[in-house]
Amino acid sequence: MSERKTKYPIHPMILNRWSPRAMTGEAMTNEELFPLFEAARWAPSSYNAQPWRFIYAHRETEHWNALFNLLIEFNQSWAKDASVLVVVISRLAFEKNNKPAPTHSFDTGAAWENLALQGSISGFVVHGMQGFDYERSKKDLKIPDEYQVEAMVAIGKKASKESLPAELQLKEEPSLRKEFEEIVMEGHF
Repeated sequence: MSERKTKYPIHPMILNRWSPRAMTGEAMTNEELFPLFEAARWAPSSYNAQPWRFIYAHRETEHWNALFNLLIEFNQSWAKDASVLVVVISRLAFEKNNKPAPTHSFDTGAAWENLALQGSISGFVVHGMQGFDYERSKKDLKIPDEYQVEAMVAIGKKASKESLPAELQLKEEPSLRKEFEEIVMEGHF
């Protein structure tokens, strides 16, 4: 397992957050889940527009299959043990004047990060995904045209990596990051 190291000191909460896949399949209560959405609610956004919305389904409820069936087969292989699935969407225009909101995805990304950090702090698995049917999700979940589908998230209680298929067990460790100099540029690209 590679050790994560920073070039500059950052809060351990940020360094230690990662996206495991091994989950127990145990149910989560709303009292466990809703603090993650509450954290997302407090993210910054342009003009405080808060363009993010979260459509969720607890496992073993009438809504679960509507979200689970959107996932590609690979993601279904491990997300079947999630407690909750979430579709993240963002409003394309400001509600106050219906003018385009150029930072709707950026702002929704901030909300997602708050959700992910709160989940990590709370000891849950929070794994974002793009491997699902975006168009079908708009139709099946009755998402209005003024919203863009951004991502899906699987949330659950941690399990040992041995609960995953063998090929996924090898990936069940925190990933490293690009070098600092690859992502930060002063003055120009």
